[in-house]
Amino acid sequence: MNTMSMASYRSSQRLNPLSLLAQLSSRQANGCLQVSSGSVSWSVYLEQGKLIYASDSVDPFERLDRHLRRLSRQIPTLVSAVRVQVRLIFESDLESQSSQNPEYQAICWLVNQQYLREQDAANLIEELAEEVIVSLLSVKEGSYQLIEQDKLDELPKFCRLDLRTIVERCHEQLRRQQTVQSNSVASEHQPKPVAQNGAPTKLEVVPKTPVQSNTAPPTHPTTIAGINPGKQLSKSTYTIACIDDSPTVLNAINSFLDDKSFSVVMINDPVRALMQVVRIKPDLILLDVAMPNLDGYELCSLLRKHSMFKNIPIIMVTGNTGFLDRAKAKLVKASGYLTKPFNQSELLKMVFKHLS
Repeated sequence: MNTMSMASYRSSQRLNPLSLLAQLSSRQANGCLQVSSGSVSWSVYLEQGKLIYASDSVDPFERLDRHLRRLSRQIPTLVSAVRVQVRLIFESDLESQSSQNPEYQAICWLVNQQYLREQDAANLIEELAEEVIVSLLSVKEGSYQLIEQDKLDELPKFCRLDLRTIVERCHEQLRRQQTVQSNSVASEHQPKPVAQNGAPTKLEVVPKTPVQSNTAPPTHPTTIAGINPGKQLSKSTYTIACIDDSPTVLNAINSFLDDKSFSVVMINDPVRALMQVVRIKPDLILLDVAMPNLDGYELCSLLRKHSMFKNIPIIMVTGNTGFLDRAKAKLVKASGYLTKPFNQSELLKMVFKHLS
């Protein structure tokens, strides 16, 4: 069993929940991830990187009741009297904080009383988790900690959901929502031309004439997220190849390196990665260790045998922290070793170290 320890951050800081959840999944973490931002808190319960349950502090019983009402259309036993009984028994525990996870206990009670089947409970938990994770992914600043003692240990487990799959699904859902909102805002600012007779008329698009400027763009040393590399980077843009089989991890790294100094190329197929990096000729490679078919150590060894990559920095990105793992990295001539979980500052320090 691979467990993960994570320091408790009491002061608010920039957060990237997408990256955080991806790292917890890859590390097969156990316990409860607690995230706080303002007056809202989130709890994600994990067992070997699998999601057991997720909740937040914003009206958890209102959320549960809403999903139970929807389920009642397919499950005749979930009559309104049962839902009221659930709230009477367990919602008072939430208000008095006399017990942990009262809404999860309510689901257990519904199964025990045979109002829900175990499969119904599993489906319900997955739907609740997706709603919670979508809201969590929107958090930009806050604090978090991983509590390794799982408060659900004494309660039955109805599912062990793939955290990576749920996060990717929720991230796509959030992205669609943001696209719809952006399009809605843009449409509100579109001119609505009307002809003099009241009939709609076509817009004329006048091409813009380029304006020449004698003012040179301001120059500044390459400093990202408060990281000063010491030496200024010699190139204006560096190409960084990220090789990982998880789109979630790739997107997280891409967001960390979201700066004009970097051009990030994301590669999710380790088997085809060799030919792709030969074509793009990156300045630095971030290489995940645990990948199917061809692991990172094997791929690093193959890259080093190619004349083009004898001196290119190759950083191994992994959740393995043992001495043997570091020895393996050295054996295949990796340039560095970045241990998950890492934050933006740690990633940038590693990148600057090998590019400066």
